[in-house]
Amino acid sequence: MRRRSFLGLAATGVLTPAVARAEASGRTGWVNTWTSMPQLCEPGNMPPPPFTQDGLVLADATLRQTVRVTVGGRRIRLRFSNAFGGAVLPITAVTVALPKDGRAGVSAIQPNTLRRLTFNGRSSVDVPRGALAVSDPLDFPLARGSILTVTIYLARGQASNDITSHPGSRTTSYLLAGNHTEDADLTGATPVDHWYFFSGIEVVSTASAVVLIGDSLTDGRGSTTNGNNRWPDQFFDRLRGDVAVLNQAAGGNRVLNDGLGPSVLARLDRDLLAQSGVRWLLLFEGVNDIGTAATTEAAQKQLADDLIAAYQQILERAHAHDIKVYGATITPFGASFYDEGFREESRQTVNRWIRTSRRFDAVIDFDAAVRDPANPRQLLPVADVGDHLHLNPTGYRMLAEAVPLKLFR
Repeated sequence: MRRRSFLGLAATGVLTPAVARAEASGRTGWVNTWTSMPQLCEPGNMPPPPFTQDGLVLADATLRQTVRVTVGGRRIRLRFSNAFGGAVLPITAVTVALPKDGRAGVSAIQPNTLRRLTFNGRSSVDVPRGALAVSDPLDFPLARGSILTVTIYLARGQASNDITSHPGSRTTSYLLAGNHTEDADLTGATPVDHWYFFSGIEVVSTASAVVLIGDSLTDGRGSTTNGNNRWPDQFFDRLRGDVAVLNQAAGGNRVLNDGLGPSVLARLDRDLLAQSGVRWLLLFEGVNDIGTAATTEAAQKQLADDLIAAYQQILERAHAHDIKVYGATITPFGASFYDEGFREESRQTVNRWIRTSRRFDAVIDFDAAVRDPANPRQLLPVADVGDHLHLNPTGYRMLAEAVPLKLFR
């Protein structure tokens, strides 16, 4: 296999097909190529001491993070979120680079690829509470499916213990005292398997994007740390053509009510409609609504009715923006900690509506893809990570293979 150079060219110096199409087309524009759903950081997922103090986080500290983009492009800009911060987020400096050996979750970079980001021509930016900051465009070609390293320095730190993060990164980040944004490696850094503040990358491209809204099954619980083998990653690996895959999932998330992060109904504008270049939504969520509601027949019947009504609200709002919506059935949870009372009946009711209502533009039958034919209430043993609710990388591959690629052409 040919190695790609830093400039997004094949080894021969010829532009990759996606870049060539983007440059030749008059339909180019900004499209998100990577996202993470912003959340209020829980106490157990905060940066460890001394990076978290009483009322102050990451003072005089460097944070280095790696992420895997989907579609490529020649120009990029980055998004930093202070959606849940309790104070202004004062970012002093940001650099981007390609990681050593192109690997996820490493602290070393390729020094010749290092570039500084600016914000309205300045090296720093203060992001108000609840706000988002977008960097200036930067000429930094990225190849499809490549890894990008982003290094942030906060001189003053954020003066609050409420900060914005994405705990379920399944990717290792690094913390080090002082300004090390231009260092080739962060020797002695503290590793943490979380993302903080960083919420998106956009590229100039002809691509369109699909947003995946979900919970821990889409966030990748049970996948391999630094392996990028969640089902969205494996689905992207199957795709051909210019389709960005944007994972807007979070563990514990629910459709109807807030939990770990705002409900889908509350976050739809931010996590779907405010993303660039979106053409499709794939909705795979509802198991936590079922699993946290009371187990009685009456409570679960009400929950199923409310969940179906919420799906219809999501459909209406997405269709108003010309976004096609694909509904995924809820996967089995028999023998898990959710398997009580009338919850299985609710799952069957909701799945039957998803399959037969004809409201979705297409149906993705994840339930059929991973259920055990000998016991349809449960996951296939080969797909089960062990808790009978979440999947292992093999199970996530089965979900990825259940999505018809023709829906994105």
